Amino acid sequence: MGLRRAGAERGAGGPWARRALRRVSAAGLPAVTPGTCPITGEPATLVQEVSATLLRGLWRRTFKVDPTPPPPVRTGIYRSPCGLVFFAPAQEGDGAFYEALYRRLDAGGRVRAAGRDRAEYPDAAARIRAGDAVLEVGAGAGAFARLVPGACYVGLDPNPGAYADRATDVRAESLADHAEAHPAAYDAAVAFQVIEHVADPLCLAADMARCVKPGGLLILGAPVWPSAMTAIPDFVFNAPPHHLSWWSESAMRALAGRLGLVVEETRLLPPVQAQPLIHWMGRLAPIRARPEGPWFAARRSWYASLAVAALLGRIAAALLPLPRNAAPMFVLLVARKP
Repeated sequence: MGLRRAGAERGAGGPWARRALRRVSAAGLPAVTPGTCPITGEPATLVQEVSATLLRGLWRRTFKVDPTPPPPVRTGIYRSPCGLVFFAPAQEGDGAFYEALYRRLDAGGRVRAAGRDRAEYPDAAARIRAGDAVLEVGAGAGAFARLVPGACYVGLDPNPGAYADRATDVRAESLADHAEAHPAAYDAAVAFQVIEHVADPLCLAADMARCVKPGGLLILGAPVWPSAMTAIPDFVFNAPPHHLSWWSESAMRALAGRLGLVVEETRLLPPVQAQPLIHWMGRLAPIRARPEGPWFAARRSWYASLAVAALLGRIAAALLPLPRNAAPMFVLLVARKP
């Protein structure tokens, strides 16, 4: 269906970072239970179920890859009282899945190029002072380091040797191991479009918070719900094993509160000018999923709408500038450790 460019726009930091995050958190937090919010532990509302057959079919038709590990027979999509939408059981894609996906997406370096321009970068960089020690989780090629040249920057990524820029300190080290070795070592810990890829977002954020000094900052960015991305029917790039949760301002505040952090700001951010495709797909789709769901269905009309959205989105992205009033697509959290 021609959605490869959409994947390139969204994928640079997430899954490569995800492989660096496989760990058992030392934070002592309870395990995630299907049907309960992975942030608060509260019972969540089941919005819909998606079959393994539908997920496999969508991944094969749109990106020519098989989702691995194989999805469960049925995956639930839940809405938490805190404003988080999440998939359960939550299965992160394995190395074989991401290697196959990025072979298809990264022609000409498009995936890496997408990671150089993220909506959250300017707001996060404005919070970093000269001399601050900064940890980035899911650093990719370390593009954020260029925006904070006066900081002492360390990035974590599973494959730093794949990038041409060797001057940036990006390490192939898990977050849990780094938190164990460097507790309270950083003035800020940041992650951009990473948290939606992990099965246990609370443990990810807790490990990051362990790395932050008292008085330091935790800064997180993620795709927002509802948005143009969630309006595209059967948009499997926004589903397991790639995206396992959809975020909102209230969900980010709940996450900070669960960790005992003080929220300084949550902010909704529009897509960046360099990445307009998903905006146009969501706007031009003949059938749009409702904000409250359902978002996936085995219907010919939805398959056709997805294909038309991809075609019209590519044309609009090539010919039209991104509107100044483009609807938000990302949410930013800035929280301080007491």
